[in-house]
Amino acid sequence: MKRIVVIVSEPTSLATTRGHLLLALRAAGYEVHAAAPVDATTVRWLTENGIRFHPLPMERAAIAPFGDTLLAFRIYRKMRELKPQVVLTCAIKPIVYGIPAALMAGVSRRHALITGLGYAFTDRHKSLRWRIVNLVARLLYAASLRGATTATFQNEDDRADFRRLGLLGRTPANVVNGSGVDLDRFKVAPLPEKPRFLMIARLLRDKGLAEYLGAAKLVKAARPEARFDLVGDKDPNPAGFPVSQVEAAVADGTIQYRGAVQDVRTVIAESRIFVLPSYREGTSRSVLEAMAMGRPIITTDAPGCRAPIVPAVNGLLVPVGTTTPLAEAMIRLIDNVEETVGMGSNSRAIAEQRYDIHKVTAHMMEIIESGRRSE
Repeated sequence: MKRIVVIVSEPTSLATTRGHLLLALRAAGYEVHAAAPVDATTVRWLTENGIRFHPLPMERAAIAPFGDTLLAFRIYRKMRELKPQVVLTCAIKPIVYGIPAALMAGVSRRHALITGLGYAFTDRHKSLRWRIVNLVARLLYAASLRGATTATFQNEDDRADFRRLGLLGRTPANVVNGSGVDLDRFKVAPLPEKPRFLMIARLLRDKGLAEYLGAAKLVKAARPEARFDLVGDKDPNPAGFPVSQVEAAVADGTIQYRGAVQDVRTVIAESRIFVLPSYREGTSRSVLEAMAMGRPIITTDAPGCRAPIVPAVNGLLVPVGTTTPLAEAMIRLIDNVEETVGMGSNSRAIAEQRYDIHKVTAHMMEIIESGRRSE
């Protein structure tokens, strides 16, 4: 039996973002193993679906030389123990330590899935800390990706940047349409009558939290009937957004903060317009889910954010890091109900055409099985 090990840094993604792919691998005859930090709910889901779980301690958001060296050794030891034919690594630490470890352990096909570039590539202020993190990330990516069988990105901009920076070497590079969206689970919901905006994101500066809060304040002054929801958990990332600023916006009535939500379908259904003023994404899963449920999108003209948007067809693009243009886009969709309804319908159609999880999974399976470039 063919054996594959999937290594991730965020354990919950195994059941959510990667679950459909893991099940497809099982159906294709693979013995599927997953390695990640422990999350009890995820471990239970994996076990119920016949996927073997291996605990892999990992500091996801920190540079820790001793801990990361130990991580690389643990991955190497696990590869020697399991002897898989294939390894799929997702996110920076599994890639930069997992690919070399798998190569040393003799794994014949080593795939890197780069789902977004994160803080290491997106700090707009270019602080000294960021410069150090960026340099280290580039060196690690360059070293590890040369040992990969393939590298797969979720938008064309990220692949182009890695090529420009010389991080890929001769490694074949693919682009897939994000992680896909389950169109049967995320069904179209009627748009509410009142203008209600929704942002779903971890509390990170580079998600555009400051811009969302600032635009919400401007819009409420001009259109008091507008409502603004924020959904998302805190994050230990160096780019974490101050919770105090969120609390202040709640206290003055600008937004409603709903914290982390297990099932986002309810909050999307309650919204009229989805907003993500992020500085950069792989391809946002929350945007795809909102599109599948028939929501118009306001996001930034940034790598990974603009990919699912046809301007003025299913959404609006605004400049990165700006508040007034974001507020103007919000007011436009408040004042033009017919346009908003049409954009919502078009969002669903684009989700069906390009982001159906079955199509994205089939593309990933082709890459994993062939080990070749598949545009």
